[in-house]
Amino acid sequence: MMKILAFINSDYSSWGLMVQFGILSLMLLVANIIRRKVKVFRTLLFPTAIIAGFLGLGLKYLIIGLNVTIQGEYLISNSFLEGITYHAIAIGFIAMGLKSVKKEGTNELKGRPFKTGLIIVSTYLIQGAIGVIITIVTFNFFKGIAPFSGLLLPMGFGQGPGQANNIGGIFEQNGFIGGKSFGLAIATIGTIWSSVVGIYYINKKSGEGKVKRAREEESKDVKSEVIESKNEIPVSEAIDKMSIQIIFVAVVYLFSYLFMEIITTLIKVEAITGLIWGFNFIFGMLFSLVFKVILNFLQKKGWMKRKYTNEYMLNRITGVVFDYMIVASIMAINVSMIAKAEFWITLLVLTTIGGFATYYYLRLVVKKTYPDYEHEAFAALFGNLTGTASNGIALLREIDPDFKTPASDDLVTGSSTAVLFGAPILLITGIIYLDGWYYLWGSLALMIVLFFVFFYFLIRKDKAK
Repeated sequence: MMKILAFINSDYSSWGLMVQFGILSLMLLVANIIRRKVKVFRTLLFPTAIIAGFLGLGLKYLIIGLNVTIQGEYLISNSFLEGITYHAIAIGFIAMGLKSVKKEGTNELKGRPFKTGLIIVSTYLIQGAIGVIITIVTFNFFKGIAPFSGLLLPMGFGQGPGQANNIGGIFEQNGFIGGKSFGLAIATIGTIWSSVVGIYYINKKSGEGKVKRAREEESKDVKSEVIESKNEIPVSEAIDKMSIQIIFVAVVYLFSYLFMEIITTLIKVEAITGLIWGFNFIFGMLFSLVFKVILNFLQKKGWMKRKYTNEYMLNRITGVVFDYMIVASIMAINVSMIAKAEFWITLLVLTTIGGFATYYYLRLVVKKTYPDYEHEAFAALFGNLTGTASNGIALLREIDPDFKTPASDDLVTGSSTAVLFGAPILLITGIIYLDGWYYLWGSLALMIVLFFVFFYFLIRKDKAK
């Protein structure tokens, strides 16, 4: 018989979740004040969440050092932080996936989704190949560094802290001690790359007169049509419109969980099940696309008279969960795991070479792919492929504050198509750490071959109709 635990409102087990959310929120609040008052952070567009994460990391170790507990439990726990990091990436991608990718009143896709998807995945591949080559070399000097750990470079740079945490955890279960912290450190350094180098690029192009930087952080009137189009449900009626967006995201994530549970119950192969749970955001994105198709079908048939999803509010959900994800991911870093010299030397070599490779590769392909909005596209993609989508949008707003170019749409539509193009990377992630040199070297060879295949389709000229 199942034992039902009673809810006790004075017990810390009933408050722990709220207290830890409160600590994360307090860190964001303090960090926002610091960013507003300290010019260097404001000028470099340093994300508030990054500042909050480092403040929170210091606070976490202060709490541990002073042994600050309530009813025998620390005020903040790594399991909570890793849980936020894990779930936030999926929730953010679901909210992005529910957005419309077609221009209103037409069947035309926003931006250049297929080219953008190829750029995103080919960047993952070049980051992965470079990363694995570096860690194969460093493994000869530092035995604590797994030779396959370089694959965490595209996970941390290209996909952000959520995926770095997920895949780092899988690597940790397969022999790479400290894999989670190593991946989260890469993601943190990547976000710094997106801020510092991204602003360098913007300032350089602004000095050349090629773009105009919006230097002042000015609040702007948000027109009602941005928040609510004519055929949408009203902001508030029987149920609030924001509640509808949250309900949709939660329902999609519920079905994603049920699907993963069924699949892993049927397969029962540890290597594959770990990979499936690690890619929760992929299943979240796919189910969001299916859910969107169902909504469009119901609207087309006339069974649903109005549009229920709202672009503006879904953007806000994405922004909120990504802010909390970044804070939690930095706070979740186990400093003792990466305090050794071999970790820091590898991290610095990996992220420095990876950062420069990403910068120059994107400069090459963006110029060819988006000649009409080259600089806006580069800012968005570089921010996204070294930090997160939020970093890409932050950089883009500096030179395209009103999103007049399709660069912001490219991030959404490109992420959707990248899911399809990126399927081989899932395979590589699941086999690269297996016993046998051929898995490691075969994965590296496959990444290089796939990179050149995608690069060919990316740069070839489309035939005229």
